[in-house]
Amino acid sequence: MDDFQQLSKHHRDVVKASTAFIYAILVSIAMNYFWTPGHIYSSGITGLAQLINSLMSKFLPVQISTAALLFILNVPMFIIAWRAIGHKFTLYTFLAVTLSSIMIKLIAPVGLTHDPIICAIFGGAVNGFGTGTALKNGISTGGLDIIGIVLRRKTGRSIGTINMAFNSIIVIAAGFVYGWPYAFYSALGLFVNGRVMDMTYTRQQKMQVMIITSRPKTVIDSVQNRIRRGVTIVHNAEGAYQHDDKTILFTVITRYEMSELKAAMAESDPHAFVSISDTVKILGHFYEPKP
Repeated sequence: MDDFQQLSKHHRDVVKASTAFIYAILVSIAMNYFWTPGHIYSSGITGLAQLINSLMSKFLPVQISTAALLFILNVPMFIIAWRAIGHKFTLYTFLAVTLSSIMIKLIAPVGLTHDPIICAIFGGAVNGFGTGTALKNGISTGGLDIIGIVLRRKTGRSIGTINMAFNSIIVIAAGFVYGWPYAFYSALGLFVNGRVMDMTYTRQQKMQVMIITSRPKTVIDSVQNRIRRGVTIVHNAEGAYQHDDKTILFTVITRYEMSELKAAMAESDPHAFVSISDTVKILGHFYEPKP
């Protein structure tokens, strides 16, 4: 490995470690400034930690803080990730979860407002941005993320159904613990969290690209030099206006790769016609970089 590659690897490690720290601050702000004052539950393992903490404070003389529960509940996830995904991935996940637990404990709760709607919206937005940023930079925030990665690798399916079922339990629990209006407020927070996360983390959003070009080889070389994607070629197409020979190229990319596609097209054939549409579902192999 040459010096440039080593520098690049070191830079990626620094970015991932910094991202873990930024995520920890954002999730602690969401928790201590919005969710706790507004009696709002988060999604996934964080929401489960909040739920257990609420039930312990109501029914048991012994209490474990939400910060400690967040770490404890993620320990089985660390083991799964270490065995099924990768050691480096697990170390960054461990770092993100550990920093989150520490920051939630260190940053004192501040009641900016107790309005549950404001707390649900802003708590969800802050956490969604933090989670999306973490995923975008190749680190996991623990919890159901890990189960989702393992399931997607083994079966090609997403964790959507499990995630919805898990979060439904959290929302129903909010209704029993704080009252049913808070169940709806928590559901609103989950919706905002998901939308902001999707806007931030675009790697999972797949798009079908159709390119009509008279320079297919140049375009294919340029696209594949920038993006690791297969291309399907349809020969002997004809333009209806000038009746010139064209070639149609099809590929599927993620929204995250859109800027690379634009650069490849500007470099190889700026006059090509490119049509891009959202892809709902893919059957077959679609390359995803390892975390």
